[in-house]
Amino acid sequence: MSEERLHPNLVLERHGAIEVLRVDREEALGALNFEIQAALGDYAADVANRSYEVRVVILTGTGRGFVAGADIAGYHGAGQTVFDDFQRRSRRTFDAIAALPQITICAVNGYALGGGFELALCCDFIFVNEKTKLGLPEIKLGLLPGGGGTQRLPRLVGPMRAKEILLTGRMITAAEAVEYGAALEACAPDKLMDRAMEFAELLAGQAPVALLEGKRVIDDGLDAALSAGLTMEQRVLGALFATDDGKEGIAAFMEKRDPKFKGR
Repeated sequence: MSEERLHPNLVLERHGAIEVLRVDREEALGALNFEIQAALGDYAADVANRSYEVRVVILTGTGRGFVAGADIAGYHGAGQTVFDDFQRRSRRTFDAIAALPQITICAVNGYALGGGFELALCCDFIFVNEKTKLGLPEIKLGLLPGGGGTQRLPRLVGPMRAKEILLTGRMITAAEAVEYGAALEACAPDKLMDRAMEFAELLAGQAPVALLEGKRVIDDGLDAALSAGLTMEQRVLGALFATDDGKEGIAAFMEKRDPKFKGR
């Protein structure tokens, strides 16, 4: 394992085919400012080009907070232009993370509010610790989410539950997040990263091409008509059958041994 500080508040750990990106701003519960947003965007742009080197990315935080929203002090008293620019930057960063070809896991170690919850919603899987609180409290400021909360949350939990969470601004518990479908699993606080890493290792051990294509075909299919999605699925399957990994997987099954995937 190697560690690199990409930004004063952003730490990258490399574990072979798995990378862990940790927001390290404990004194502010991980609140996102302009600089952290930019560093997150830079990392997403870099890792997107390393999809066969890095197969899984884990996002997490430090201490009691994952990301307790945007750093409101950054635009308190600012003009409309500054506020709008912050929102546009947030959109670019969050969209880049959501579009990563790699599997993404958010290990929510503490408060995930506003932009923090929205950042988690950009990931493929969300693990929470049992003390985690999540929410979109922007309505209490006379605002609404601007980082995808009004769009990504309904796609996970359905429109009625999303409206209840968003329009009341209440925080939901880890157990509620799992019950509603906003998180995959809740863990004891001291087991969260172990569980996220265990799951990441399981995914990273799959055939690399099939892993990337599996994520892509599901995500693209959600925005397509069913018939178009089914056609895409069959095309992807046919292409995978022609790969060396596809041939190796079938041969290993017939020979009752573990496959040795090469990513081609």
